[in-house]
Formats: sequence, structure tokens, C-alpha cells
Amino acid sequence: MKILYFTATGNNLYVAKRIGDEYYSIPKLIKEGIFDFEDEKIGIVFPVYNIGVPKIIEEFLNKVRLKSKYIFGITTYGAFSGAATRHLLEIGKKNGIEFSYINELIMVDNYLPGFDMNKQIQGQAKKNIEENLEKIIKDIKEGRNYIKKHTIIKEGLRSLADKFYDNKFEKNFSVDNNCNGCKTCERVCPVDNIKVDKKPVFNNNCQHCLACIHNCPKRAISMKKEKNKARFINENITLKEIIDSNN
Repeated sequence: MKILYFTATGNNLYVAKRIGDEYYSIPKLIKEGIFDFEDEKIGIVFPVYNIGVPKIIEEFLNKVRLKSKYIFGITTYGAFSGAATRHLLEIGKKNGIEFSYINELIMVDNYLPGFDMNKQIQGQAKKNIEENLEKIIKDIKEGRNYIKKHTIIKEGLRSLADKFYDNKFEKNFSVDNNCNGCKTCERVCPVDNIKVDKKPVFNNNCQHCLACIHNCPKRAISMKKEKNKARFINENITLKEIIDSNN
């Protein structure tokens, strides 16, 4: 079984590692031009962005060639799963990818303007993450066929959100004097959108993942309207693993 994942703060790397031993970072695969995979089972693991599939995942699925009788998708979210399932099916159909199983897993939401990270971290137990993940792992091992259903209303919201997608998301970021030029932000960015001279300079290809903000050791990068300075990295994943996944 091969698992292809995208992670910014460690949640989806953790899920990929829990499902199986052979897992590959999608940002690295894109950079290396690797798009052919064959196995008994192949999985795609990623977070919900903008009520749907992240742009980087859609870009990957438009190029990838998956040869497997059992292809599954796992989406993670923090508060609202949106219509990621329908979006994933839509992308799959366009590219000849037939999913046998798609499910979603509620975890910590890292979107700073919408959520207080302290409350998100403290509330993890209520989300039954491990219990729900175990059910998903069991389903996959048993080869269960299942597609999480979404309503037309959610799909309508996704289409609306897509129309208002912010192509200049970097304008929401600021860097304070705590920055020491360590380049952690540059190294965790999945699309090489950040270059550090003395301070980070953001280009115009932000994926909205917030890896740069959450992984900054000095908490020097901030975002407009964020609740506080609290940050989040999955406790089971190290900064080095996130860097290795995206650099």
C-alpha cells in the first residue's frame, strides 16, 4: 500500500503514518516530477482548504497516474468539512481516477483567523481523533467500499468559496523584529513560495497552508485577524519531518 500525503502542521503526515509504512509527500513528488504509482492499494491524504480540495492536491491529481484496484482518499478538517468529497470525486472523474473509499477525519483546525489554537489543542479529546482514525484504518485494511456523502448545499458553498479564492493571500502576513532569518519558513513551504534574505519575502503562489506561521520558532510571522499568538504542530510529528515533507 502506498499513501500520498500533504501536510503543513503534521496532522496529515500523522494520519499517513498511522495508515501504513510506505508514504510519500505530494509536494516533493511534484517537485521531483514523480507521477506514476502502482500498488494493491493507494491512498491520498490531505486537509480540507476553502471548503474543498487544496490547489496543490488538484494540481497533483491532474498529472498523477494511479494503477490500483483500491484507491482511497482521507480528508482532514477542523470544524467544517465542506464538500471535499464531492470535489475529490469530480477531480478523480476528470482524470480517470476511481475512488473505492473516501472518508473524513476531524482534527485540530490551524486556520488562525477563525480559531483559537489554545482552545483547539485543549479540545482535541472531544474530537475522538484516535477512535475515528482507527475505524478508518480498519475500513482500509478490510478493503471496504464507502464514499462519504455531502449535500448539494455544501457543494454550492464550495463553488462560491472557489470564486472568492484569494490569489494574493500573502498580503495578510506580516513579519516582526523577532525574525532571526533562520529560514524555517522557507524550508517548510510546500511550493517554494518564500525566500529569506534577512526576513522572509513572500511571492504569489501561497497555498493557504500556514506552515510558515505555525512552524516559525520565533513566532515572528503573523496573520491579520488571528485570535492570538498560539501556534500548532501535531504533537506526534517533528519540525524536521515537516521540513523533510515539503523541502
